[in-house]
Amino acid sequence: MDQKAIRMAWISGIVVSLVGHNATAQPLDNPLQETIQIGNIEVSLIPVATGLTAPNWGITAPGDSAHLFVSDQNGILWSIDLASCTKSVFLDASNLLVELGVAGPGSFDERGLLGFAFDPDYATNGLIYTYTSEPVNGPADFSTMPAGTEANHQTVITEWRVPNPINPSSVVDPNSAREILRIDQPQFNHNAGGMHFDSSGFLLIALGDGGAADDKDGQGAFGPIVGHGENGNGQDPSNILGTLIRIDPSGANAANGKYGIPADNPFVGTAGMLDEIFAYGFRNPFRFSFDSASGDLYVTDVGQNDIEEVNIVTSGDNCGWNLKEGTFFFDPNGDDDGFVTDQDPGGLPADLVDPIAQYDHDDGLAIIGGFVYRGTDIPEIVGRFVFGEFAKTFNNDGRLFYLDAANQILEFQITGQAGLGLSLLGFAQDANGEIYVLANTTGTPFGETGVVLKIAPANTVPANPKNDCGCGNGVDGIMAMPMMLVGMTWIRRRYRSRKSWT
Repeated sequence: MDQKAIRMAWISGIVVSLVGHNATAQPLDNPLQETIQIGNIEVSLIPVATGLTAPNWGITAPGDSAHLFVSDQNGILWSIDLASCTKSVFLDASNLLVELGVAGPGSFDERGLLGFAFDPDYATNGLIYTYTSEPVNGPADFSTMPAGTEANHQTVITEWRVPNPINPSSVVDPNSAREILRIDQPQFNHNAGGMHFDSSGFLLIALGDGGAADDKDGQGAFGPIVGHGENGNGQDPSNILGTLIRIDPSGANAANGKYGIPADNPFVGTAGMLDEIFAYGFRNPFRFSFDSASGDLYVTDVGQNDIEEVNIVTSGDNCGWNLKEGTFFFDPNGDDDGFVTDQDPGGLPADLVDPIAQYDHDDGLAIIGGFVYRGTDIPEIVGRFVFGEFAKTFNNDGRLFYLDAANQILEFQITGQAGLGLSLLGFAQDANGEIYVLANTTGTPFGETGVVLKIAPANTVPANPKNDCGCGNGVDGIMAMPMMLVGMTWIRRRYRSRKSWT
């Protein structure tokens, strides 16, 4: 199937609305008049590792502050020694993944190894959990697919064990895998994938609405688009898509007997509400993180045609999709593409939670969540949420943002650079609260241009500017790497069609 055909499959012919279309509503061509301004905080980006593919999340393991563990979309979980800047394979799950490249090898995809989390007691039990996109292989624990219709792929949550977690050379035992949860995904996109343990020791997992557009069923160019129901998954808390779920991997009271459901989850025992859900109303909450000081839960939800948003989420929240996108109302627009409007359709739930910050597509098209900075190297941003934008125009023009004290979005100045010059894929945070940028030059899960860059004080000079810490090309080499164009034409066309690919 060629790229144009793939593209048209997601954007054409959707005929069933998720809520009644308001015939009088008008789309907002420019919802937010203000654009993101350059702030007065300047930082440097120092290379820590190169030669990855598409790094998307990074954390340290409990009891091990010497290493940064980084997931690569192609299925590799890397261990990076922060002293030597050398990397090694901690887990290779690439053989489990669905074949990547929605339009063929080298093209864009949202599936893969999308997240991981260490058990809080990892130092003693060696347990780690992964989120992978795998081929359909047996019945799912949760599915929105009509009978006789096969999902695009399945989300699989797996528990693994490291034999000797206090030994830096000990890696994941490939034979220790225990499947916890399997979920049907209707389309290739909007998978979310973030994973994080909360302060109570329970695992939160982010799940998108299932893909396609407008979170609604309909007729596409290559047949029906299904798996979203009459009202969309985001507003259907009886199913698992479009939610943050909260589970106990060590428990067994779930329907499949492989995990537990915490008794204090907000909807436990509520008719029509899934016990696993912590919060819902999301489109694609690709990344979330807890502030290590306040405990606040920051969730960034990737928008569709117009709005990218930052949310602080609490138990039981309904964050609005697909009734709202950001602070605006969302109109499914009958048979045509949905849009945001400022005209209230009436009849919406009263408890929809608006984001604390948002920007529109004049400033970018896919928000990438990060962390609240709790390091010591850059005092000016202590307590500030650091995040960014994948690519403003899909031309390696990712952006690095932070929230100021009034939750206004500002862009970092970067020493010696006009901009990031890369496609932003994720962030990492080490045991000291310092933050790292994860990026590549393709925007796809292919190649070896993936990098890990530490956010450092302005004008920081590496010990060896061309090869800091023994980690490859250095800043100049990274920025000089050529951009791979395979698959990017399709992405740009989706941008011009005003259909967000994420």
